[in-house]
Parts: sequence; C-alpha cells; structure tokens
Amino acid sequence: MATKYTLFYKRTLSTRFSQRIYQPINTLTRSLTFKVTRQNPELIPPAKPTPHEFKPLSDFDNHEGLRFQVPIIQFYRKNPSVEADPVEVIRKAIAKALVSYYPFAGRLREHAARKLAVECTGEGVMFIEADADVALEQFGDELQPPVPCLEELLYDVPGSGGIINAPLLLIQVTRLKCGGFIFSLRFNHTMSDGAGIAQFISAVGELARGAGVPSTPPVWERHLLNTSCTHHEHKDIPDIIKTVTTLNEVVRRSFLLGTNQISALRSHLPPHLRHCTTTFEILTACLWRCRTIALSPHPDEEVGILWAMNSRRLFDPPIPDGYYGNCCIHPTATTTSESLSKNPYHYAVELLRKAKLEAMADPMLIKRVSRLSFVGSYVVSDTRHLGFEDVDFGWGKAVYGGVAKGNIGFVPELFSVYMPCKNNKGENGIVVSIYLPKNAMEVFTKEFEMLVENNDNNPMLA
Repeated sequence: MATKYTLFYKRTLSTRFSQRIYQPINTLTRSLTFKVTRQNPELIPPAKPTPHEFKPLSDFDNHEGLRFQVPIIQFYRKNPSVEADPVEVIRKAIAKALVSYYPFAGRLREHAARKLAVECTGEGVMFIEADADVALEQFGDELQPPVPCLEELLYDVPGSGGIINAPLLLIQVTRLKCGGFIFSLRFNHTMSDGAGIAQFISAVGELARGAGVPSTPPVWERHLLNTSCTHHEHKDIPDIIKTVTTLNEVVRRSFLLGTNQISALRSHLPPHLRHCTTTFEILTACLWRCRTIALSPHPDEEVGILWAMNSRRLFDPPIPDGYYGNCCIHPTATTTSESLSKNPYHYAVELLRKAKLEAMADPMLIKRVSRLSFVGSYVVSDTRHLGFEDVDFGWGKAVYGGVAKGNIGFVPELFSVYMPCKNNKGENGIVVSIYLPKNAMEVFTKEFEMLVENNDNNPMLA
C-alpha cells in the first residue's frame, strides 16, 4: 500500500514564526511516498493467567466527554549496539506488562445509567507488526505533530475503534529501512488519562530493557475518585455537538511557537503577572482571545474555555503513585465575548488563573462540561510534560514522542492539544492545532500575529 504525503512550511506571521500546514498533495511540491506492509492484526494476552473479574470505572473515568480514542506515536533511531528485533522485543514486553496491567487486556461493558466497568477477560490488546520502506530521515529534520501518515503507522483495524466491547489498546510497531522503528498506540480515554497511559508505556519500556517488574506498580483503586455529589456533566454533550454545526467549512492549521513567541507574550503582561504566570496560561489566554475575536460571537454571548489539569497531588491524602486512571480536574473560565475581545490580553490570563485556583480548591467537584454548551466553547489539553519522548525500549529515547495529532476529543473541532516539538537545533517548541471556519482562520492568524510579535504599540496589550 503506497501512500503519498506532503509537508511544507508557509511563512505567514513573521520571519521568526513558522506556521506549519498540511494540505492535499496536488497543491504542493515536495512529497514523501512509501509503502507499509502490515502483518495480520493479533491479540496479545497477558504472559501469565490473570483474574477474571469486573472492575467499575471511577466517576472521573465515566465522564461522557472521555469516550474517544487518543493516538500516541514515538519515533526511534537505529541503535548500532542493539541487534534485536524491536517488534519481538516490544511484543514480549507488552505481554509481561499486561500481567500487572491486566484490566487493559479486558473489554469495557456498559451498565445502568451508562456506567462503565471493565470485564477482565484476558483477551488481550490489539497488536500489528509492520515494515515501511522509508528511513527516519525522510520524515524531515523536525519531527512534529500532526503526523500526516498516521493511518498507515497506526492502522485502524475494523471493529477495534469502539468504546464498548472492543480492545482497549491498539499498538503498531513499524520497522524502518534505516534500522529505526516507530511505536504507535491508540488508547481508550475512559481507561486512562495521559499520565496513566504514559506510565503503562514506560512500564513496557522497562520490561523491554530486561526488568522483571515495572518500577512503579500499577494502582487501580478507582473508588478513590467517586463522589456522592450530583453530576451534571453529561446533560449538555448533545448541545455542545450541535455548536459545531455553526462552524461551516472548517479548516485546520497547526502553529509552531518557540521561546521567542512565548517571551513576547510574557513581556506584554503587567509586572504583577509577568513572573508568576506559566507558559500554559500565557499561551491559552492568547489562543482563547484570538479564537473568540475570529469567531465574532454576539458581544453578550458567553464564551468559555475548559482544560485538563492533573490533580493527583491535590487530594488529601494524595492519589497513590501508580494510579493510571483518569485523574484530571477541568477548570472552566467564562466571560462575555465583548469582555474577552475588548479588554487587554492580561484580562484573559487573570480569568484562567482564577478558574484554576477555584478548581484546585475542590477537585472532587465534577462540573467539567455542563457550562460549555455555547458557540464560544473551547477545550485545550497540554501534553508537553507527559514524558512519552523519554520512553526507552532499549534503543534509547524517542526522537519524538507524544500525541500524534491535535484533532482529538469528543468534539475535535472545539479541541486543541499542546504538543511538544524540537527544531533542527534541538530547541524546544510547542505545536498547537486550531479548527476554525476559513474566514475566521484568517482573522485568527492576524490577531495571533499581533500578540506573538513584540509590538508595544498594540493597544490590546496595554
């Protein structure tokens, strides 16, 4: 199966800022063509017998907005000192890891009130062995998401993509002709958050390198995140989905930001915020404000933003080390379209910081989506610090490791993922994908340019 992809860079913001766009191959000039040969998909069960039991998921896991799959991809160079076959090494390590992570080898069942439980059947996870006649270097000097050839490097096995009664993990290991390989994984978000699945993949890496057991024993204990409070988070999901119908002719663009752009944004903050505001808050405030201006809702329209924040250390006592279920709280900031658009940039920063403090004060309060059933809704997730690039299967750390694309979530058009990247000089950056109608994207790009350029004459930064 030969697949042709093209990547190019289009300079539209400034000489310091690169906007990275993937478009159909017939509009571009430089292409990459390669063939992927896959073996038949197989199920990898645990290496030893495991209990057959039902394990209920937590209230955090049962959030309706987590019923989707997330793709992860990791690129590895050839290691001349390693002669082993990465496919065989990783296949055996997965089977060993599933002994202690045996719920992943089961299947989700749905019970009354749509509550989920995993039946630990020991059937196994879906695994694909593949070979590609392409070298790692042909993907370019700067490996960054979104990966354009993902459908070949993580094949969607028919019938494997469901949430209920389907494999909970899909894994593909693809050998490259240069001696390197690509590890791709798709996980069911109801079972784990990013930190949880990174913990599992790290355990596979440890076992692949010869460890007897994972250094961090997995902890199930989903009952720790159950609460007796009334939940409203499910009721507005259909309304949120309906808002996408207002985004006609949606296009996607990916933006790459480096330290210069983040420093420029920080420099525009007032002194009391300049040194205490995180990179996440700086970038999120920028995106939220530019996106709202681009969509131009009615001035009195409520606009909101929601994001995932790891809450493992917020509980008293803290959630045990090794917990691999969903454990993110979702701070929510809201205001009117006019207030967000007309006030200075730091107004959005202060709203985000206030929402974070309120959420941290009561992490068991689950109201994560109920207020986001309006056109101005926006959801972001920061995956830069999950550690996928640190996973070592015996060939060294990944050249790139992280989420494979930015359009994930229960409503991808309302969702942006912050993904790590490095340029050919080894400098760290952030890639963000944005979905907007075509006309709105032009406005967004213009507003974004004004914010990321160090222009003190911009009145909206005052």
